[in-house]
Amino acid sequence: MATEIERKFLLADNGWRAGVTRSEHIAQGYLVGVRALQSGDAHASVRVRRIGDRAWLNIKSATLGIERDEFEYPIPLDDAVHMLARLCDGALEKIRHHVAVDGIWFEVDEFLGDNQGLVVAEVELTRADAAFPRPAWLGREVSALPRYYNVNLIEHPYSGWSDAERQGTD
Repeated sequence: MATEIERKFLLADNGWRAGVTRSEHIAQGYLVGVRALQSGDAHASVRVRRIGDRAWLNIKSATLGIERDEFEYPIPLDDAVHMLARLCDGALEKIRHHVAVDGIWFEVDEFLGDNQGLVVAEVELTRADAAFPRPAWLGREVSALPRYYNVNLIEHPYSGWSDAERQGTD
């Protein structure tokens, strides 16, 4: 079984941009998405992701917090294109920037479309209590807030958030 341990943060400023080593466009959609999770009809999200000419099917447990079961399998690109276009309830697009800080990789996602304006940094860890650098550009942690989970951003995009949701005061 695979376990993902990931912490997610808002960004305090654009200081991270100076450390970007590469960037990639990501398109993803959900075959089992937020409605099934919220109703209790599913215990995991099932995502199709495309990056360039590569694609994956990803299954992630529907648990809150930084530690979740996650399984990922490569799939043919043509299958992913078809699933994204015909089987998903919308697609999410973002630019993922890879930033190294003291030997630790952060993934900074700049969302596009209806989620434009939302930028988050994620760091994957080997243990839930693992230490990691805290660069000045790393802002408030939002790992336990479901609205920041990608699966939720298709159904409730950032463009529709209230001021309270954007400020984290709701």
